[in-house]
Amino acid sequence: MDFKLFSAERTSVLWRRLFLCCFLAPLCGCDRGKQVASAGRLPEGPLDTIRLLDLENRAIEIRPQGQRATVFLFTRTDCPISNRYAPTIQRLCDTFSLRGVVFYLVYVDPQQSAADIARHRQTYNYPCAAVRDLDHRFVDQVGARVTPEAIVVDSKGRVVYRGRVDDRFVAFGKSRLFPTREDLALALDATLSGKAVEMPATEAIGCFIADLKQ
Repeated sequence: MDFKLFSAERTSVLWRRLFLCCFLAPLCGCDRGKQVASAGRLPEGPLDTIRLLDLENRAIEIRPQGQRATVFLFTRTDCPISNRYAPTIQRLCDTFSLRGVVFYLVYVDPQQSAADIARHRQTYNYPCAAVRDLDHRFVDQVGARVTPEAIVVDSKGRVVYRGRVDDRFVAFGKSRLFPTREDLALALDATLSGKAVEMPATEAIGCFIADLKQ
């Protein structure tokens, strides 16, 4: 498979979907904004053992308890907004890994092969580990809705933040040149300092995970 052609074709389709969702949703009754607005509550109780797949399709278990903090970043290889965040995610991984934070890229598209994911990580120089959530059990467990979307879990296994990486994207097709608030970094700083996250849930803008089919 020509990965560049595959990526370009699917990226073009995704941009068209984003445009339609933004401008035609009110006409068809598909008000995605209401879905996101209802996602303000974080999962209750601690996450004990998180079961995902590695790139060899082997079942793995991740236990956040005992780690200073764990970040799960939901992504896919062909989401244009996710890919635009690659440099930011690289920087966050490099910076906070030195402070004991563990990062995972969670790939959620069951149609993307492990080989596609490996090439994607190499193309965008992602330093953090990659896992797969093919049946979206973890997606549903934590209430993730789009890519890219971040989940921060503290040392007790509690989800203390869910939402955007930063506020660069304010709506579909509308973004700032630079973010004015770096939400994920702020959430991690607060968690590592033993403080409550000021804004524990924010609206992430990106590609809808619910559109993906097994």
